[in-house]
Amino acid sequence: MKTRRVTTGFLAVLWGGLAIAVVVALVLGVWSLAFISAATLLLSIAPAFVASRLALSLPAPFLIAITLFVMGTILLGEAFGFYERYWWWDIALHGTSAVGFGLIGFLFIFTLFAGDRYAAPPLAIAVLTFCTAVTVGALWEIFEYAMDQIFGLNMQKSGLIDTMEDLIVDAVGALVAATASFAYLKDQRGRVLGPLLEQFVEANRRLYARARERMKR
Repeated sequence: MKTRRVTTGFLAVLWGGLAIAVVVALVLGVWSLAFISAATLLLSIAPAFVASRLALSLPAPFLIAITLFVMGTILLGEAFGFYERYWWWDIALHGTSAVGFGLIGFLFIFTLFAGDRYAAPPLAIAVLTFCTAVTVGALWEIFEYAMDQIFGLNMQKSGLIDTMEDLIVDAVGALVAATASFAYLKDQRGRVLGPLLEQFVEANRRLYARARERMKR
């Protein structure tokens, strides 16, 4: 319970900080920063709203991860120029997003087995988890290419080299997510990402009914 209060409090601080940034930027007349801060706040809150409409529950750690990622991408990356200042910033965001999309893919696939880790084939699901994350990364690269060609942007920066580096990082992040999903199915006491997966399963018991039945036996 104490951990949940801490994570919930930290999430409130993040959202509150973004709201304050919007107000301060408006008072100072920095309209671009106000817009970016507002967009960051809305995109951070949006997953919780969408999840509620779909009758899903997103634990605080998931919302914190989403908020930090959006802040890193839009607020820090674009508004404060972290992409230009730090060469590794884009790599870090690509890697973490690949892990995140891989875990989301795993949680969706796991619903097909109603949370029964004994019925779910660990290796096959790990492969599907990997494929999900890599597919999302590839689609994003297609999106960047389309934006560059249609609107004359420079999202791909150095072209082929940037694209290949991003795909390699996506593959590494996908491998991390696949390994975590495999470990979770083989052993419920996963050390790093396992507890996060378990939190989501616990928060959405109706989707993972058999997981609860197995734990009661």
